[in-house]
Amino acid sequence: MLALLLTSAVSARGEDIGSVNTTFKVLGPDNKIVVQAFDDPDIEGVACYLSGARTGGIKGGLGLAEDTSDAAIACRQVGPITIKSKFENGDQVFSEKRSLLFKRLRVVRFLDQKRNTLVYLAYSDKLIDGSPKNSVSSVPIMAWPGTQPGK
Repeated sequence: MLALLLTSAVSARGEDIGSVNTTFKVLGPDNKIVVQAFDDPDIEGVACYLSGARTGGIKGGLGLAEDTSDAAIACRQVGPITIKSKFENGDQVFSEKRSLLFKRLRVVRFLDQKRNTLVYLAYSDKLIDGSPKNSVSSVPIMAWPGTQPGK
């Protein structure tokens, strides 16, 4: 349990960029697809964009609905890449609740050393019945104009 709390403490927080409605709901908010951005907390110069469904209606408005496991991710170099601290492949960089209990959208990071590339995997998990739905994005570690990569 302590490991989960520590992992959550270092995960990035998403910033809502925008959304589109997908289904009209008479009562409560509409179903929508939301686009969020977050910066990798351990890798300066990398930002990721996530899109995912949010369930509306009365349950959604009260935070009781379970969102689908669908998500897409796109990560990009937005400045000089600086690795702030050592990390392990599979370290979590983002986490968000997708239901009242037991379901989360997670983003984990890997380093493909052979190709000098950071790889980000978005997926949803659930205590009993996880989902194989996932999305992947990669960021080649390259020099930013006027800098050297990784410094």
